[in-house]
Amino acid sequence: MTGERPHWWQTRWFVAAMAVLAAIPLLWPDIPPLVDLPGHMGRYRVQLDGGAHPWLAEWFDFRWSLIGNLGIDLLVIPLAPLLGLEGAVKLLVILIPVLTVTGLLWIAREVHGRIPATALFALPLAYSYPFQFGFVNFALSIALALNLFALWLRLARLDRLGLRAAIFVPASCLLWLCHTFGWGVLGVLAFSAEMIRRHDRMTGRGPRHWLTAWIRAGLGCLPLALPFLLMLAWRSGAHVTGQTADYFNWQAKSTYILMVLRDRWMAFDIASVTVLFLILLKGLRDDRIEYSRHLSLSVGFLILVFVLLPRIVFGSAYADMRLAPFVFAIALVALRPRPGLSIRGAALFAAAGLAFFGIRMGAQTVSYWLYDRDYDRTLAVTEVLPEGARVVTFVGRRCVDDWTYSRLEHVPALLLERKLAYANDQWSMPGAQLLTARYRIAGRFAHDPSQIVTDRKCRGEWWRPIDVALARFPRAAFDYVYLVRPPAFDPALTRDLTPVWRNGTNYLYRVNRTPS
Repeated sequence: MTGERPHWWQTRWFVAAMAVLAAIPLLWPDIPPLVDLPGHMGRYRVQLDGGAHPWLAEWFDFRWSLIGNLGIDLLVIPLAPLLGLEGAVKLLVILIPVLTVTGLLWIAREVHGRIPATALFALPLAYSYPFQFGFVNFALSIALALNLFALWLRLARLDRLGLRAAIFVPASCLLWLCHTFGWGVLGVLAFSAEMIRRHDRMTGRGPRHWLTAWIRAGLGCLPLALPFLLMLAWRSGAHVTGQTADYFNWQAKSTYILMVLRDRWMAFDIASVTVLFLILLKGLRDDRIEYSRHLSLSVGFLILVFVLLPRIVFGSAYADMRLAPFVFAIALVALRPRPGLSIRGAALFAAAGLAFFGIRMGAQTVSYWLYDRDYDRTLAVTEVLPEGARVVTFVGRRCVDDWTYSRLEHVPALLLERKLAYANDQWSMPGAQLLTARYRIAGRFAHDPSQIVTDRKCRGEWWRPIDVALARFPRAAFDYVYLVRPPAFDPALTRDLTPVWRNGTNYLYRVNRTPS
């Protein structure tokens, strides 16, 4: 593919256009509607406050520490004074799909010499389910890892191994600091590529040569190894909590595969995943298309990691789910035309891939516009809520896992971000986050998941039924109760609360004080 004139989908202008197209769904919403992102934004607000509002220090304990999960936490520090916190977060989140697209296309360019038409089908995975869930530090680290892997391949192709080592010693540490997962994925990709490169440079074949290639690949990847020491320092701290559990949950893993493009419309999202499966199957059955040896080994290693990875790692859930979309992405990028495929046939593949990406981005834009309207309706409460109010928020949801998430589960943190109000949705896991809740009089209503309420007790969940939450929350700890789309509840439980504001199915109550 290197000797022919580039086609329209192989030009730099096309790559730039795809990067712009990837940004479009996020341009309209003020706050990117990602499930966990508002919760992170509440933490950023406390982080940036610097003691200006002393009640925040009474509610939350924020301490800097060296952990492998600080990507956007660090980047908002220089950007927030220039763009405001919401503007800084929006810019950084937009960069994630943009960098994911450029990384995938750059890898394709380095492996195949030219971007194969089939690589375009991988681009919608820039909006994969882990991104929709709001794992923003993770998603940013993966986007950076893809681009760093492309650079790793390029420097190897140019035989600039000394320069590569000099670049990747600090780069791997910065990537680990962004999120440990991105560093791990880069290590898997780099090791598999290095193993193939070393093997192909040896004379002869056989198991002994693969073993030699394995050893030499490990030595070649030593510039990526320094974060192992950072990991040991992080996880050996006395304050660190969080278990690693739930191995080989095959039902969950099979579900995650179907959910790699999960957003709003179940039939549309599953149909889109079916398209990805069909393209991958075509690579096995169509004699006009083949898989690259370099990336095939990478895919094999990623599949092995996905199988072995538990659902919960260091207390963080959905660890294996996060990897699934990128197994698809690397597998799709591994595809390329065999010699003899006509220009017309390649152009048809490219047109189909571009149409697929365009349709997914169009649907994503509409979906985010609808989510943004929900945010606007829910956050209208900030017009009547005083600054520094102690608010307990209850967000309704069902026990079943509806395909369409409301994206409102962490809306309490947006009250913290905009009005410096108390948010009872912050994660409180020492060693995994920089912030922990220490508002003791709130008791078990101080942190996540106390903000989630249901119509009945849900099996295997910590969520409270709405009636239980309304009856038991400590009145002395809070000034207001905000109900966001709550299930039906007993009105008698709000008799000691004064209605202040209502917007559709959202209700704000003031807690009445009993005279002493």
